[in-house]
Amino acid sequence: MSGNVFRYGAWRDGPDPLAPPYDVRAAVDEMGERVMRGDSLRDALRDLIRRGPRDAGGLDALRERARRLRREALRRGNLDGAVTRARQMLDQALAAERDALGAREDMDARFNEAVLDNLPRSTSQAISELSEYNWASEEARDIYRQILDGLRQEVVEQRFAGMRNALQNGDFSAVSEMVGDLNRLLEKHARGEDTDDAFREFMAKHGQFFPDNPQNIDELIDSLARQAAAAERLMRSLSPQQREELQQLMAQALGDGPLAGQLAELTDNLRALRPGMNWGRGERMRGPGDLGYGDAAAALGEIADLDELIDQLGQEHPGATLDDVDVDAVERQLGRSAADDLRRLRELERELRRQGYVERDDDGLTLSPKALRRLGQTALSKIFHDIAGHRGEHDMRDAGAAGDLIGSSRRWEFGDDQPLDVVRTIGNAVRRRAASRDVATLPVRLAPEDFEVAETERRASAVVALCVDLSYSMFADGRWGPMKQTALALSHLVATKYPQDALQIIGFGKYAMSLSQGELAATEPTMEKGTNLQHALKLAGRHLRRHPGSEPVVLVVTDGEPTAHLEEDGEALFWWPPLPETVQATVREVDLLTRYGATMNVFMLGEDPGLQRFMDAVARRNGGRVFSPDAAELGRYVIDDYVRARRGRR
Repeated sequence: MSGNVFRYGAWRDGPDPLAPPYDVRAAVDEMGERVMRGDSLRDALRDLIRRGPRDAGGLDALRERARRLRREALRRGNLDGAVTRARQMLDQALAAERDALGAREDMDARFNEAVLDNLPRSTSQAISELSEYNWASEEARDIYRQILDGLRQEVVEQRFAGMRNALQNGDFSAVSEMVGDLNRLLEKHARGEDTDDAFREFMAKHGQFFPDNPQNIDELIDSLARQAAAAERLMRSLSPQQREELQQLMAQALGDGPLAGQLAELTDNLRALRPGMNWGRGERMRGPGDLGYGDAAAALGEIADLDELIDQLGQEHPGATLDDVDVDAVERQLGRSAADDLRRLRELERELRRQGYVERDDDGLTLSPKALRRLGQTALSKIFHDIAGHRGEHDMRDAGAAGDLIGSSRRWEFGDDQPLDVVRTIGNAVRRRAASRDVATLPVRLAPEDFEVAETERRASAVVALCVDLSYSMFADGRWGPMKQTALALSHLVATKYPQDALQIIGFGKYAMSLSQGELAATEPTMEKGTNLQHALKLAGRHLRRHPGSEPVVLVVTDGEPTAHLEEDGEALFWWPPLPETVQATVREVDLLTRYGATMNVFMLGEDPGLQRFMDAVARRNGGRVFSPDAAELGRYVIDDYVRARRGRR
C-alpha cells in the first residue's frame, strides 16, 4: 500500500536471526590445519576461538574493542579534578570576600584581609584554616560551604549510588546508620555465619540506597567492593602531594562524626572479603578536562572492569574456557552485539564437544575418532581428489563376505559364506508360490531352493607400514603438516576403501613408536636429535610378520639420512655424521624386509646428498624405488604408490 512507510536497518534486538550459524565441520577443518602444522589441539582450539570461524567475531576482536575503550577512558580527563575544583571554588570565594572587605573602612576588614593574604598555599590547609572564619560575603560563604558539601556528597555517592536524595536533604544520620548496619552484616558474613535472613532484613531497611538491587549478599559485596577498590585506586593514581591534599579535604568534608571511620572500616571489610580484586594499582590519566572525585573514581572503576574483561577474553590461564567470560560484563562494557558474538562462540565450543569432535581426558583436550575421520577425509579430498578404485586380481566365486559385490547372484550352495541376496531370495519364493496356484500370497514361506547369494570377487589384502620422520628438521623445513596430512589421508583411505588391509603408522625420531591416528595428530615437534630409521624398520618388520597372508608394503617418508640406531641394551645411539654402525644396523633391517618379500619405497624430502646416496643404495639392495616429491605433493605420491603397491607380486 502506498500509505505504508518501511525503514530498514541493522538488527538491534538480540542475535541477528538471519546470521548464518557457525559451521562446526568447517571449524574442525580449521583446527585440523593447525594441528597438521604442529600445533597442539589446545592451541588450535584457542586460536579458532580467538580469531572466530572464518576470521569473524572472535575473542581477539572483542579484546581489541575492550582495549580501545580502555585507551579512551585513560584520555577522559585529569584525576586531580577534585583538588583542582576545590582550589577554583576557593579562589572564587576569596575573590568575593575581598570585594566585600574592600568596600569597608573598619579595622576588622583590614584584619580579615591580612588573614586572607596569609593563607597557606595548600588548598586543604587553607580550607581548614577558614573553617572558623567569619565571612563578610554571603556569596563567599555559600561557595566555601559548597566546596566541602559537594566533595562529601561525591564521596558518599561514589560508594552508594542511591544516596543522592538523602544527601540533598542533609540527612547524614541515615547514611551513617546504613553504613554501620552494613559493616555488622559483612562482619557476620566474614565469620561464616548464615546471613540470608540478615541480608533480607538489611535490604528491607536500606534497599533504597542500592538501585542495582542485589539478590544476595555476594552480589552486594561484589558491587560495593568494585566501588571501594575504584576509590582506593584513585588515591594511588595521584601524586603524593595530590593524594595528601585530597585526603585532607575528604577528612574535612566527612567531619568529626562517625561516618569517616565507618567508611574506612567498610573498606577494610570489603578488602578482606574480596582480596583478589584490584585494590592497589594506579593509573595515569590525561585529558582536556578535570574530573571530579566521583567521575574520576567511576573512570578508574570502568578501567578496572575493562582490565578484568580483557584478562577473561585473553583465556591465558590453564583450563580456561569461554564459560569463564562474564557475558553480562561483555554486554555492559562492549555492547549487545559483542555479547551475541561471545554467545555464538560459546555455542560453537559446546557443539564441538556435544557433536563428539573434541574430547577431554586427563591430559586435556583431544581430537575424537570422529574428528580424526573428518580430518582424514578432508586431507584425502585435498590430496587425491579422484582415486581410482582397484579390485584384486583374483576373480573367485568363493570370495566371501569381505569381497566386493559384482552385481550378479547365484543359487545358494552348502558352505557358501557370501552375503544373502534378500530381494532375489524373496522374489524366488513369491514366484514359486504363484506357480503353485496357491491363492494365498501371505505369509511367504522360504524354501531352501529360494535362497540366492550375491557374488563377490576377492579383494587382495595388504599389510602396510608407513614410517614417518618426526625429527625436528621436518618441522623446521615446513614438512610437518604435509607429513601428518599424508598419514591421516592414507589411514582414512585404508579404513574406508580397503578395510581388509592392516595399516600401521610408525613415527621415528631418536626412537621409533607405533602411532594411532589420534596419537599422530597430537604429536608435536621436539628438539630431540636423531633419525632412527633402523628402529622404524624393525617395528615395520614385526607388523608385516603378524599378517603373513597379506601383500607387504613399506613406505618411508624422511628428510635425513639415518643418524641413530638401537644398541644391544635397547638404548638409542645418536651421532652425526652417521656412524658406520648406524648404517650397518639400518641396512640389516632392510635386508630382513627384502628376504621377507617386502618392497620398501622411500619418499625423500629435501636434497641432502648423504640421504640421496644412502637411499639410492637401499633401493638397489631392496628393489624398491626412491621418490623426491615436493612437500606439497607428498600425499599424492604416497597414496598413489600405496594403491599401486598393494596389487602386489604374490
